[in-house]
Amino acid sequence: MAVKDRDRFSTATRIRLLGEQTAARVYRSQTKRQARRSRLTGRAALLAMVVCSLVVALAYPIRQYVAQRGEIADLRRQKQQTQERVERLRDEKARWQDDAYAEQQIRKRLHYVMPGETGYIVVDPGAGKQSRTDLGAADRPWYRNIWDEVDTSDASGG
Repeated sequence: MAVKDRDRFSTATRIRLLGEQTAARVYRSQTKRQARRSRLTGRAALLAMVVCSLVVALAYPIRQYVAQRGEIADLRRQKQQTQERVERLRDEKARWQDDAYAEQQIRKRLHYVMPGETGYIVVDPGAGKQSRTDLGAADRPWYRNIWDEVDTSDASGG
């Protein structure tokens, strides 16, 4: 018995027993982790599959919703601009109903003068360097455009 007791308290025996106990603990820990991991992996896979299904199912309707909200905002902006334009046109129509405004615009745009008045056109000093054809039709008086057309058709033999 003395040999057995001595062997039981020897360092090598204690180290061997300690190693066996540690190995057993590690093995039990690993099997518990694997059992827990396999259980969580199944749950995680199911959860991931459900989340992916929801994302796929909701992606198109959400995209359509966002696109429609943007389109609605654009249409509201267009409506506002159109209403502002209508108001400006109404104001302009009301101004044209006034004879004084109409007369002023006719004098300004068409270079008309009243009987007994003398009409003058002020020419820019730098404009003398340009030919008449360099000016745009909108920049010249209406009668100048007519005479230029007559001259052009006369020169072409028309």
